[in-house]
Amino acid sequence: MRLLLVEDDIMLGEALQDALQPHNYVVDWVKDGESALKLLRNITFELIVLDIGLPGIDGIEVLKTLRQEKFILPVLLLTARDGLNDRVTGLDCGADDYLLKPFDLDELLARLRALSRRAAGRAVSTIQHGDLHINPDSQSVFYQDNPVILSRREYMLLLTLLENEGRVLSREQLEHSLYGWSDDVESNALEVHIHHIRKKISLDLIRTVRGVGYTINKLEENKK
Repeated sequence: MRLLLVEDDIMLGEALQDALQPHNYVVDWVKDGESALKLLRNITFELIVLDIGLPGIDGIEVLKTLRQEKFILPVLLLTARDGLNDRVTGLDCGADDYLLKPFDLDELLARLRALSRRAAGRAVSTIQHGDLHINPDSQSVFYQDNPVILSRREYMLLLTLLENEGRVLSREQLEHSLYGWSDDVESNALEVHIHHIRKKISLDLIRTVRGVGYTINKLEENKK
């Protein structure tokens, strides 16, 4: 999942980037509101972790601008301001959740998972597709009741396809969900990941739409 972190505290930003990546987030990090808005207008993200106290354009103004420009992605505010008015202002301006500094990483991860579930229209964590079960909370995958061991990017790719079941995603969209701007991407990396997923789970799970991209068919389509 592609996540934009907007945080001007260097130590906290580095710590969060390092901590989130092992939990299957592709984290791009900027340190001011102007850079955040520029990036969001050019790159699609699934989540934003946004500090309120930014230099120049503060987090509340960034949030207001995003909502005025019809960006609907979930926004989690980070704030050292514990006053009720500040929290109410953030939520009224379009934030989906907020977290007071200092915070525990486990709580941040839980809140991000909850935002992801809501954005995907799911009330529970587990995603089921026939005999395939995937739990984003525990990052576990089971097929026909047997555990499946996937690499970090194989897991992220499978989750992205399942969350977009029935929708054909292009190579660009899939690579965008797997790699940040600083990552080196081999030309055949996506095909290698898909080959490994098919081999570990089922050859029929991911369908290639020639010239367009890849998809996991809805189960109703598989029965036709």
